[in-house]
Amino acid sequence: MKKIVIIVGTVAVLIGMTIYLDRATRLPAKPVEETIEASAKVEKPEPEIKLKDLKGKDLALSDLKGKVVFVNFWATWCGPCQDEIPTLIDMQNRYADKGFTVIGIAMDDEGQSVVAPFVAKEKYDVNGQKLLINYPILIGTDEAADKFGGVMGYPTSFLISRGGKQIMKFQGPPDPGIVEKAVESSD
Repeated sequence: MKKIVIIVGTVAVLIGMTIYLDRATRLPAKPVEETIEASAKVEKPEPEIKLKDLKGKDLALSDLKGKVVFVNFWATWCGPCQDEIPTLIDMQNRYADKGFTVIGIAMDDEGQSVVAPFVAKEKYDVNGQKLLINYPILIGTDEAADKFGGVMGYPTSFLISRGGKQIMKFQGPPDPGIVEKAVESSD
């Protein structure tokens, strides 16, 4: 009985610490204009990464220069990731013809064997239609996440300008207003 109390107590403390640390490390929301301006002052070059897509072809982030790129680190088992996928599908539909693309980087440990069937069958409600993921999915690595400065949880996304600069990091769902401003800008 004593062991059970110790185990339950330890689990409760770990859960409490996780919740506290999650809340303590969140950044407060800022108005779109302020966020875009602040992020432009701290631009970093896009990292040099090359990953395989679901068909085994290499795709380098540098291949997408000239486009606004929304890089989304996610996993098939991640509930919040599933919640934001309809927004990403919608953004891809709305902005693809304006030089924009979402790139999904799947971080599942099992890699392509889990991700490819998931992407092929899962449909999402987007504006009343059931749609498959319509943007490129790459198989991620810890090294790729590290090149972005590390990813503390999923979903984590990065917005990259046409000029190849990281201009924004999102923990959780993206702000469509920020994405739209980036798409409409010349850089």
